[in-house]
Amino acid sequence: MTAESVRQGSGQMFDAIAGRYDLVNRLISLGIDQSWRERTVNSLLLSTHARVLDLATGTADLAIMIAKSEGSVEVIGLDPSKKMLEVGRHKIAHEGLGRRITLETGDAEQLRFADRSFDGVTIAFGIRNVPDRERALGEMARVTKLGGRVAILELSEPRSGLLGRLARFHVHTVVPTVGALLSGAPEYAYLQRSIAAFPPAEDFVQRMERAGLTVLECVPLTFGVCHLYVATPRERA
Repeated sequence: MTAESVRQGSGQMFDAIAGRYDLVNRLISLGIDQSWRERTVNSLLLSTHARVLDLATGTADLAIMIAKSEGSVEVIGLDPSKKMLEVGRHKIAHEGLGRRITLETGDAEQLRFADRSFDGVTIAFGIRNVPDRERALGEMARVTKLGGRVAILELSEPRSGLLGRLARFHVHTVVPTVGALLSGAPEYAYLQRSIAAFPPAEDFVQRMERAGLTVLECVPLTFGVCHLYVATPRERA
């Protein structure tokens, strides 16, 4: 299969950069991405024996952080990239969390789980890559228990101010350049384009609401480079 035939943002695309994904992410985000994940975990307000679904789990950074937040939490991580999941399984084994974290191949648009199966659902830096976002949001609403929480962490392009201009320079120039140099792959140019194409926060909130979620918070992080969306599912009519 040629590089041209691989859909941008697909599991196959991420297979190509799985080995250096974590390193490149830490460098291009200056390590701030981990603090964003911590805030995402905290927003779930998990109780003991909670069950969490982590979509687009990738190399399982967020899944591991969720499991570490409470000693009885169980996490299922889904991702379309088999090679990213391989990296994630090694990390989970290293942390001794194999009994509480399970990784599976799958995508957010069609979940195999029953209605109201999870106390929390998360997706970090992944909703941007889902072709049918509304369908994925509807699936998140469907599998989350009433009173549970959906937390979506996604990169965004700051739109105004001096810091916004600096952040846009970072996204447009630093991210694709450093990513390509360190990973030896052009996929980080796609990252820049996909961030620029993602809808503004207020528009995405409306899409979440249409999908059956009540948005509780929409929090800009680090001058708007990233947003955390926290929601809860609505009772169906």
